[in-house]
Amino acid sequence: MKGWTLTFVLAAVFGLCVGPFYWLAMAATHANSDIFSWPPKFYPGDQLAANTAKLEESIGLVNVLGNTLFVAVAQTAGAIVVSLLAGYAFAKFRFAGRDLFFVLLLSTLVIPGGVTIIPIFEMMNDIGLIDSFPALILPSLSVPFGIFLMRQSLLAVPDELLDAARVDGAGELRVLWRVVIPVMRPVLAALAVFLFLGAWNDFLWPLIALRTPEMYTLPVALASLQGLARTDFGQVMVGTAISSLPMMVLFLILQKQFISGLLAGATKG
Repeated sequence: MKGWTLTFVLAAVFGLCVGPFYWLAMAATHANSDIFSWPPKFYPGDQLAANTAKLEESIGLVNVLGNTLFVAVAQTAGAIVVSLLAGYAFAKFRFAGRDLFFVLLLSTLVIPGGVTIIPIFEMMNDIGLIDSFPALILPSLSVPFGIFLMRQSLLAVPDELLDAARVDGAGELRVLWRVVIPVMRPVLAALAVFLFLGAWNDFLWPLIALRTPEMYTLPVALASLQGLARTDFGQVMVGTAISSLPMMVLFLILQKQFISGLLAGATKG
């Protein structure tokens, strides 16, 4: 009986998690007038190509996807480099004020992101970067959670291992590349998934920083489809479904490293 109960609970949880994505995929294949009809249509329609063509005409789908991918990859790669270098410094080097700086860094985790938007906007505007991709990328390079995760994970790497590489004549960057990164690969993969997800779905800051439609990222471009009187939900559903695909693919590719990284983060002190 317990086995059947567990199976039922897992099936219900699976349905709650996957059900919305299935309905989204089906809705993307129907005309705008049929999406919210009753009873709901849980089978494929014949309007996917038409909805996709209208979406391309409305927002320039290919260009918007290119913008979003470029910004997300640049933010993720840059934030991983900064997090790894800063975490390595906090974990393996002794310098004046190290613990104080780390406490100050952790204190920024409790500050809501919306509080920093106005100062960041003023900074980007003063140096003339508003309405440009650097305005989206540069403020996202320093991620306190990423630095904290790297530092905590690096504390578990034996100092003797690093000292042995230094004795063999390796510089710090070579030690980092040859010794630290291979050991940290699962944690780096987990952090990459989190960072890419946040960058891909970021809406508020790109909405404020970008003014030219040709530079819009996908969340901002999809929001522009919603009108005051009428919204073509067929286009919205297609765009939303497309925006979900990269994260699913990324997770499927990195799921082993992602789960290993989470387990490592849960067990290392």
